Amino acid sequence: MEHEITLVVNGAARRVRVPARRLLSDCLRHDLGLTGTHVGCEHGVCGCCTVLLDGEPVRSCLTFAVTVDGREITTVEGLAGPDGLSPVQRAFAECHGLQCGFCTPGFLCTVTAFLEANPVPTEEEVLEGISGNLCRCTGYQNIVKAVHRAAELMAEEA
Repeated sequence: MEHEITLVVNGAARRVRVPARRLLSDCLRHDLGLTGTHVGCEHGVCGCCTVLLDGEPVRSCLTFAVTVDGREITTVEGLAGPDGLSPVQRAFAECHGLQCGFCTPGFLCTVTAFLEANPVPTEEEVLEGISGNLCRCTGYQNIVKAVHRAAELMAEEA
């Protein structure tokens, strides 16, 4: 049985018919064509599939699409504004906080929500804030630098 749901994705209302068991990650990627959300472990461990649900980071590989009917979802495609990349995206590029890029969408969504809640984080808070996202390439040093740089850029814009 399929259900018709409406998702507000990156500011636009999108109607889609999905089976009850369709994961949000699959709905975003396959039904809506938003392939920026990556699927890594399919167990919610790696964080690659992280999106923002009403501004809070969630694992889209653990969330059924029907459970978020009518809610606001921000994917990596929706982080940039009309003037270009978001401060978090700019900081990751500037600080080389990515290599292969597979984990990057999840990190960008996680860090965006983290810095909204904690605009001036300590080193320890940054490490805790990104601890739910795994990267197999970078060793995290440049990701941590990027989080601090994003905080600086956000403060400059405020």
